[in-house]
Amino acid sequence: MTSLPVKRESLAIGKRELIVLLALLMSLNALNLDAMVPALDEMAIELGVLEGNRRQLVMAVYSIAVGIGCLIPGSYADRYGRRPILLLALAGYVLCALLVAGLHDFDTVLVARALGGVLSAGLLVAPMAIVRDLYEGDAMARLMSVIGAVFITVPVIAPSMGQAVLLVAGWRWIFVGLAGVGALAAVWVYYRLPETLAPENRQEINLPVIARNMHVALVNRQSIGYVIGTLLVMGGVFGYVNIAQQLYTEHFGLSDHAFPMVFGATAAMMAVANITNSRIVMRFGARRVSHTGVLIFICVSAAQVWASHYRAGQLEWFLPLTAINLGLLGFLGANFGSIALQPFAHIAGAASSVQAFFRMFGAALVGMLIGQQFDGTAKPFALALLICSTLALCFVLYSEKGVLFRRLNMGPPKERIIP
Repeated sequence: MTSLPVKRESLAIGKRELIVLLALLMSLNALNLDAMVPALDEMAIELGVLEGNRRQLVMAVYSIAVGIGCLIPGSYADRYGRRPILLLALAGYVLCALLVAGLHDFDTVLVARALGGVLSAGLLVAPMAIVRDLYEGDAMARLMSVIGAVFITVPVIAPSMGQAVLLVAGWRWIFVGLAGVGALAAVWVYYRLPETLAPENRQEINLPVIARNMHVALVNRQSIGYVIGTLLVMGGVFGYVNIAQQLYTEHFGLSDHAFPMVFGATAAMMAVANITNSRIVMRFGARRVSHTGVLIFICVSAAQVWASHYRAGQLEWFLPLTAINLGLLGFLGANFGSIALQPFAHIAGAASSVQAFFRMFGAALVGMLIGQQFDGTAKPFALALLICSTLALCFVLYSEKGVLFRRLNMGPPKERIIP
């Protein structure tokens, strides 16, 4: 990568440490979802929520709230910097996790989860803005893939972590543990992460400026198709997280102890794919890699629909197809996100906010819809994957004006060293 001439005398953090820190910050919301999946039955029993799919709301409400909350921090991050937003988000994350741990009413738990989601939304917005501050083009996609490979380990190990807590304590201690991780992350940010917002890119805080910046980031044709495409494929993943515990234990007959290992094994494919993507994206370009990925995703989803009808209840069919689908997300998420954010170096915070809102809020709604359609089989989930991936391709075609596999010539990839 070509470095821009920036002084390094006060460099406070190395590239590897930056990757690990950003991965941790971006994974905290996923940890807040995946670590509690094994505890859903215990929570439902203790809180008196035994009917149907209502227990899924503990996860769906949090995801939706994070999406809504993403509209808030970006503009403030463009004015005051990335560090203050991260520290405030971490404080909200810790406090709301402790609040949930002390509640005994299901509806109140949902309110606390919603509050926590809104307050911790900056953990998605600010890291993306930091990446855009420092990188552009395929170099940005490469870094996002490396970060993704690290933070995807969270859904791999989080269910096992939650299950381990349940072996020695109740589900409330899962949230105490989440608060502890959030507090450690806050200390790390405070002492090690420098400010990356360039002084010339600071924006005013007033409604016209915020509305203008978000409108620009929203209506850009080159960007919006990739935002909605990410929303759709991630919606399928959210649906999978929502129904996974019921699907594996009720439909496929897995034990509660075997479920975290199977769930983690499928999620591990995303880490493998992100590592692979980071190695090939500079050679082939984010567009070529992601366009190929979404076409393959559609084909695998079609096979998933067939298997759900003609190989129903056979885990040996469902598991590898689901693992492939999740693996393909490693070639979509980072690349789609980088392409969508590329045009907005001067308003990276506002653009990251509005894009994260559409991705998270939309994906959470789609995931909740998929989860509520669970009928004891894999059929609704399989059909949802096919529909979501096909629509994602349509929106990508809109952004690319009907032409796939182009690699735009933006000159040599640039990396801005942290001052």
